[in-house]
Amino acid sequence: MNSDFLRVLTDRGFIHQCTDLAGLDQAASEGVITAYIGFDCTAPSLHIGNLVGIMLLRRLQRSGHRPIVLMGGGTTKVGDPSGKEESRQILSEDAIATNMAGIREAFAKFLQFGDGPTDALMVNNADWLDSLEYIPFLREFGSHFSVNRMLTMDSVKLRLEREQPLSFLEFNYMILQAYDFVELCRRHDCVLQMGGSDQWGNIVNGVELGRRVESRALFGLTSPLITTSSGAKMGKTAAGAIWLNEDMLSPYDYWQFWRNTDDADVGRFMRLFTELPLEEIDRLEALEGDEVNEAKKILANEATRLCHGDEAAELSAETARNTFEGSGMSENLPGIDVDRTELSQGVAAFDLLHRAGLCGSKGEARRLIKGGGGRLNDSVIEDEAQLVTLDHLGAEGVIKISAGKKRHALIKPV
Repeated sequence: MNSDFLRVLTDRGFIHQCTDLAGLDQAASEGVITAYIGFDCTAPSLHIGNLVGIMLLRRLQRSGHRPIVLMGGGTTKVGDPSGKEESRQILSEDAIATNMAGIREAFAKFLQFGDGPTDALMVNNADWLDSLEYIPFLREFGSHFSVNRMLTMDSVKLRLEREQPLSFLEFNYMILQAYDFVELCRRHDCVLQMGGSDQWGNIVNGVELGRRVESRALFGLTSPLITTSSGAKMGKTAAGAIWLNEDMLSPYDYWQFWRNTDDADVGRFMRLFTELPLEEIDRLEALEGDEVNEAKKILANEATRLCHGDEAAELSAETARNTFEGSGMSENLPGIDVDRTELSQGVAAFDLLHRAGLCGSKGEARRLIKGGGGRLNDSVIEDEAQLVTLDHLGAEGVIKISAGKKRHALIKPV
């Protein structure tokens, strides 16, 4: 590769498919290119499943090019069927606006925004989609899409093969996404759309639409679907999604997620989700036995540093040391406040596990306790209905509750 951008992506394992790798490499070598990734506003925070896309944009900018973050204020009203077995919930305008505000927070940590030639832009596709007139839009752009071909796209084909409903609203999503690419090309000279491998069909449609209506050579690039060595989807845990916003998941729990990475995934995740030099990653990846744990701590530190900053990463690492190598209690552990009167009467242990965010549901908490995985002040909880009371307060004035040996929270009476 001649361009720094594609060389870095290749060396670190970001590339799955590209519509014209040689052409893109030439364009990125000859000057600044502008590229985008779209993010629909379906939740008030992005999660680790979105992190490859965020890192793609960061790598693009650090290679001397301009990233665009496309907020899906318009497409969220339709719902992307890609990778989904059922229709997305239709959100209100207020909910979309709230989610968009939350999502914006994550990007400030990873990208430099401003007015410079390589400064990132954040735009909202509602700016052009909301004002479209249906019939004129169909006349101008609908003729460039073959229904026969649209039916072969994975996002459509899988639903049909499984006899799962696909609304006409969702069927239109790929046309709107292709149109987004054309609008960004017109407005910001954007020539590259990136995304996950499940977006390949939608991205190719945008490349072709740009060629037909604008006579522009556009490019598409996808990253591989990131799974763990066990085959599990990246970022999905028993307790729920690993959110990027601090108000959705504490920096300590974020740090712990990376610390608990499987041995076989450490090197790959370092290449994708940190900015450690490749030579250092090769060294850490070769560690064996107990030394692998040191590599995992470095992964956790570096990943948390990017998302939450130096102070949060250092505090999370210190909390982990105090918890696992010290007395077993740390004031920096995530915690919840519980009414003192309620605790005086007693609260079921499974309920507290759920409230503290250590389990995704009360049923899951019950199962955890039955399996011997629930702990109260480091002692195994024998009965799922055991009541936690003020009698369980430790010398520090808090109660420690745990899911397994690595995930903890403090119960604080108020």
